[in-house]
Formats: sequence, structure tokens, C-alpha cells
Amino acid sequence: MFKILLVEDNKMIAKGLKFSLEQENMEVEIASSCAEVRLDDSMDLVILDITLPDGSGIDIFKDIKIKLNVPVIFLTAIDNEDTIVKCFELGADDYITKPFRTRELISRINRLLKKENHQSLTYKTIEIQTDSGRVFKNGEEISFTPLEYKILLMLFSNINTIITREQILDKIYDMSGNFVNDNTLTVYIKRIREKIGDDIIKTIKGIGYRVDAE
Repeated sequence: MFKILLVEDNKMIAKGLKFSLEQENMEVEIASSCAEVRLDDSMDLVILDITLPDGSGIDIFKDIKIKLNVPVIFLTAIDNEDTIVKCFELGADDYITKPFRTRELISRINRLLKKENHQSLTYKTIEIQTDSGRVFKNGEEISFTPLEYKILLMLFSNINTIITREQILDKIYDMSGNFVNDNTLTVYIKRIREKIGDDIIKTIKGIGYRVDAE
């Protein structure tokens, strides 16, 4: 079952969309303001309004891009060209203006989820099958713990981009719900390198890590 985060302050729209998406066997979590938004790895897609009572959905979107690797659809009454272009330039996957057709929105959601669910990330001899969470090196599967996999996926999803230690620490936590400390992160990086090769994850001294394009 896919989990959707719907950030929408109009209660009628939120209630109607929640009902329609649940009919499509999707789980929907609603946030009606910036303050109510809680980002976690269980989210598969975010539907995001721009005009919210306590801020802008664009700021939430920037936070999503740092913390999660999920598709984002803007659903908003703002239809001026500058805003639309800005959202796409920031990396939005889709932009739909209100009033909207529910069936069309659901179709676009399904398209993005299908694309995301069958995506794989490949670098040199490493392949990450994001639909199944399996990792292969030279065609042979490698075993990773859930936290190791999260770190690896974060780095491979941001080729040529420095991922700071703070960004990684902000996103991961152990199975008890406790946040991982700095020393433990160093151990996880070491274990990942042992499995995929020392030359793939570059250390940016004093900042974090980066995977460079071939």
C-alpha cells in the first residue's frame, strides 16, 4: 500500500481527496499547515499546496528534497507562469491548478508511483533496485542493514552532490527510533565501503560525502 502525504488546508478538498485515494488502496496522511508536516521515509509521494496558513508550500518542498527521495505534486490555486516555472526548476514532478479533476490527479499519481516503484539506480558495478530494496554488485546481491541501505540510497540518489553528515544524521535513526550519533555514522560508512568498494563514496573532509559521476 502506498502512503501519500497530503498538505492541504482546505478541509473539504482534503477530505474528498483522502476518500478518493483510499478507494485506490492508498494510505493518506493529511497536514493542514506547515507546522503539521512530518516527513519520514514511509512516504511514497507528497501532494503539496503552496498557500498555507503559516507559510509557503515551496519551503516545505525544499525540505522534502533534502530529507526524502519521493515524487512531489503541487496542487494549488496559484496559476501564474513564474510560480509554475519556479516549482519545476526546483524539481517538482508535477503541477496541477485548482479547480482540478480528481480522476486526472489520481492518474498522475499512479504514473509517478509506477515510475518510482520500478526505478533502479546504477553506478559502475553497483545497482540498487529501489522497488525491492535489493542491492547488487557485479550481478550478485549484497546484504545491507536497513540503515546502511538508507544511507547508500541517499548518496546514490544525489550523484555529484555533497551530502553533509548532518543531512544523513537528520534522516536516519535506528530501529528503536533513536537518532544515530556521529561516531556511529562513521562506522556505517565504513561498512558500506567494505561492501561496495572503497573508491565509490568520497569523503569531503569536514563536510560529508559525495558519489561522483563516472
